[in-house]
Amino acid sequence: MSGYFHASDCDVDEFAALCGQTTDPRTLPFAAEIQSNVPLYDVAALPLTDPALLAEWAGVLRTGAGAIVLRGAYADTSPIDAATAVYDQIIADEKAAGTSSADHFAAGTNDRVWNAAQKLCLADPAVFADYFNNAAIDAACMAWLGPNYQLTAQINLVHPGGAAQKAHRDYHLGFQTADISAQYPAHVHDLSPVLTLQGAVAHCDMPVESGPTKLLPFSQAYRPGYAAWRLPAFRAYFEDHFVQLPLAKGDLLFFNPAIFHGAGENTTSDIHRMANLLQVSSAFGRAMENQDRAAMCRALYPVLLDRSGDQNAAIAACAEGYSFPTNLDRDPPVGGLAPETQAALMRRALLDGMSPAEFDAALADLMDRQRP
Repeated sequence: MSGYFHASDCDVDEFAALCGQTTDPRTLPFAAEIQSNVPLYDVAALPLTDPALLAEWAGVLRTGAGAIVLRGAYADTSPIDAATAVYDQIIADEKAAGTSSADHFAAGTNDRVWNAAQKLCLADPAVFADYFNNAAIDAACMAWLGPNYQLTAQINLVHPGGAAQKAHRDYHLGFQTADISAQYPAHVHDLSPVLTLQGAVAHCDMPVESGPTKLLPFSQAYRPGYAAWRLPAFRAYFEDHFVQLPLAKGDLLFFNPAIFHGAGENTTSDIHRMANLLQVSSAFGRAMENQDRAAMCRALYPVLLDRSGDQNAAIAACAEGYSFPTNLDRDPPVGGLAPETQAALMRRALLDGMSPAEFDAALADLMDRQRP
């Protein structure tokens, strides 16, 4: 390999051999049982601050099945019911306002609430406190990310007949196009999954027919996976070998963002499957200094407009080159998986010959879409 991953590096037979492993329960002393290679834990019986337990979870997420289920994480499910009522009202209000919250990886009439943590906190801070003050959520985040993590959440409500998602990997590299993903060195592909933890809070009982998350155990360990997940042979393997685990209201599912996964189809006639999708980020994804990059862009743009040749290095030193974090209500992905960045806007403006005033207006509009 050249130090980069491309579709040509992906071998579905190697992938199948990796995913054909079997979980050995003797290596997971805290697990209550193993289902379809995924360990299930009974939260009431767990020492949630024990480093040995956290190390066991981290091992499963990194080199084991790639997912864990924490049963009974909410012994009292009344905080979930209270949060569900708030989220139902938010969904109704956003629909009435004409807000469209599309799913990244599925078509259909499913409902999304972007930025669900902030919206719950501002709508009812007491409900927020009861809901998110959950020791099992904190323990799982600590196990994978360590302290000082940042939590975000997105409600996914899949109605009867709701379509399944296509198999994919998740944030960070999973939210990039194939071309952009291929520009990141192979070691960044290795590091991306340890910067984020994916989770889900079950807001209702989820039998398999309601479409709980489809998972392909061990697939997170396939190094070229961010180059592979769009390939037809890999998606076909996923559809032939995925597993689904039923969840009860108050259960938690956590998984490595690099595991091949996708929400299942809701084939029931009466279950409106609601999950709060947790996306938790490492404290280390931060720059050392705060910079007013918008002001820098405004100052630099007229200079670059008067120059010829490749200006990409100057743009990279000045403009924000990453789409996230943003406000996905106002700044949804258009034509891809991630919204336009300052750097992309600057390159487009130079190509189109925008005047400085036109660029300032376009930049102001972008910043307005991104604000909380």
